[in-house]
Amino acid sequence: MERSNRTPETSAPGTVQAVTRALSLLTCFWGDEVYVPLHVLAKRSGMPKPTTLRLARTLAASRFLVQREDGAWRLGPAAALIGSRYQAQFDAHAVIEPVLQELATASGESASFFIYEEDIRSCLMRCEGPQGLRRHVRLGELLPLDRGSAGKVILAALGRPGVVYENIRERGFCVTRGERSPDAASISAAVTGARGTVLGSVSISGPALRLTTARLQKFSPHVVRAAAKLSYSLSGMPAASIRSTWHPA
Repeated sequence: MERSNRTPETSAPGTVQAVTRALSLLTCFWGDEVYVPLHVLAKRSGMPKPTTLRLARTLAASRFLVQREDGAWRLGPAAALIGSRYQAQFDAHAVIEPVLQELATASGESASFFIYEEDIRSCLMRCEGPQGLRRHVRLGELLPLDRGSAGKVILAALGRPGVVYENIRERGFCVTRGERSPDAASISAAVTGARGTVLGSVSISGPALRLTTARLQKFSPHVVRAAAKLSYSLSGMPAASIRSTWHPA
């Protein structure tokens, strides 16, 4: 089903609606697409074709778009330059760390951010809470996706079939106790980027003796909120760029 990037009919105070509409066209190129027909751009942006064409030609004049002979459009070199500069200035650690610190403070336990590649995950960042189970997970340690809540929420977000993963998708989080490590328990939620790209997961963990299922579930609003905050903040960061900070040997 085609999604729409429909823009509001009225601009926010102090903004120029024509600029907002023009820039919205740059978000109408999805996934592996290269050239997109004008009528598709119009549908996704929610604007009439004449308006879409006029704005596309304006962006092309500044090399943000390029038109093919058959009338289809692709992103231009100016858009690539802006994207490369954004990635060069973007510090994922600076975005993730405050969220983990907030989560660790709210729960009193350790908070972690996991990234993944294929069937393994690794802890990219970790903030220890005052009661956290230290050295439960080492930074950079390779762990399975199918054991532990941090991996299972990633698999659920990736669309893994099965009742377990359907329940995770429905609840928005996963709780496990003693699954990967017999003395540890955790609750996690998936972090997704633009158009649902799975970036990783955020987790609260600690000793299983203290973290009962009921206690972990009380942390669910905090974990889900942290995942949503990271999903928003990292939405412009390609998964490959985040994974470039870690790669399995």
